[in-house]
Amino acid sequence: MSKDDIFKKLSDAIITGNQTLVKKAAKESLEAGIDPLEAVENGLSAGMRVIGDRFEKGEVFLPELLIAADTFNAAMEIFKPAIEEQKKELEASGRVLLATVKGDVHSIGKNIVATVLETNGFDVIDIGVDQQSLSIIEEAKKNKADVIALSALMTTSMPGQKEVIDILNELGLRDKFKVVVGGGPVTADWAEQIGADGYGDTAFQAVKLINSLING
Repeated sequence: MSKDDIFKKLSDAIITGNQTLVKKAAKESLEAGIDPLEAVENGLSAGMRVIGDRFEKGEVFLPELLIAADTFNAAMEIFKPAIEEQKKELEASGRVLLATVKGDVHSIGKNIVATVLETNGFDVIDIGVDQQSLSIIEEAKKNKADVIALSALMTTSMPGQKEVIDILNELGLRDKFKVVVGGGPVTADWAEQIGADGYGDTAFQAVKLINSLING
């Protein structure tokens, strides 16, 4: 079975909510020597993006979204040990504060970014979902973050990303942090419109962006 076939199998398992299939495909992926992070990005995350798009369009509803998330987590139980094994003892490349903005309780995308960041040597502070803008800023100050990474998985929660940047400007703190945004409905145009320092379409793009912002 080719790499692309395995990625499709993982993606299809997420879309259909088939935990048996996703576990089998995850094991096949590891046995085939595929980088577990690549399998997460091109297989599991690809499936989650399909479900996320359908949810936004009203084609699927919260139960289906939760089933997809459970299926994702079932695969991660298999991938996580392999991901942990390949982590290198690196000096921290920088400190990133991660949060899903207020009014949004989705964590999958944020969690993937956290895993990939940690594997690439970043110090990650993940403060969770549905976070108020001032709380995000206070945590960034307290933890001396270099970058604030804001996730929004719904169009209705995207203004929360803008609010964080607006408040940073009002408090005179905007130059203290780089701010990056991401999530299903988020675009590069939106990032530019709200004054963010960048946008990542996928977890890997987000890590490349954050690396370039911190380390040039």
